[in-house]
Amino acid sequence: MDLKNLQTTIYRLIVAPGGVDEGLASEIGLTPDGLDGILVGEGLLAARERLEIYANAYFYRLIDVFKEEFPATLAILGEENFHNLITGYLLDYPPTEPSILHASRHLPDFIGAHPLSERWRYLGDLALLERTTLEIFHAPDASALDAATMRQVAPHEWPSMVMRAHPASHILEAKWRVDEILHAIETGEPWGEPADAPASIIVWRQNSRVNYRVVDRAERAALEMARDGASFASICEAISAEADGDEDPAALINRLLTRWLSEGLMVRES
Repeated sequence: MDLKNLQTTIYRLIVAPGGVDEGLASEIGLTPDGLDGILVGEGLLAARERLEIYANAYFYRLIDVFKEEFPATLAILGEENFHNLITGYLLDYPPTEPSILHASRHLPDFIGAHPLSERWRYLGDLALLERTTLEIFHAPDASALDAATMRQVAPHEWPSMVMRAHPASHILEAKWRVDEILHAIETGEPWGEPADAPASIIVWRQNSRVNYRVVDRAERAALEMARDGASFASICEAISAEADGDEDPAALINRLLTRWLSEGLMVRES
């Protein structure tokens, strides 16, 4: 066996979802005894036993990564439930990309259909929020529009100025106020069941830090319009159309623009 085939064979055996024995069963012409011919044993450990050490290390490293990426889901479920959940997930969705960033991308949907969601009905929404924070952390960067830049724009140019939502931002729709429980767990505050109330949650990155908060209907409409780029006039119209009848649209537009500029949520199209 040449080096390339040796490396790919060892890799397949290490990452086999059911362990080394399952991997060996699917390798044509390779038996546990045959493994000794390509992998040297050491001391009391046969080739298969040495390989099992690497296979177990691979699996438990994945578990550790999932714990880092989903600390709130882990806190809700506890160690045993979380371990069993991720084991089942990895059996159905073994990593297929070189970057481990992609390993958990299907987890929110997997949780949504998992029996554990019968006990914690908000679990899928919580995992989706945690997964989104991970994706936003790694999203492309862009120069955010700020107050100083806006002051340099002539007032008559404001209506036609095209603004776009920052590429490191995303709005997700949740059925539960999982933002509250994630914040509590992140800050070490007491937490309980989140409110059973739908919420639009924007997740964005600013200065290498990922933030999230709930947006109301008017702000959501404006940010969604800005997703593909829109004139400031169009964005203002969207805000006015969705504004609460008790709030002055002009005051709301000013408040939202001030907030977006301070949070780095917008970029200016050239």
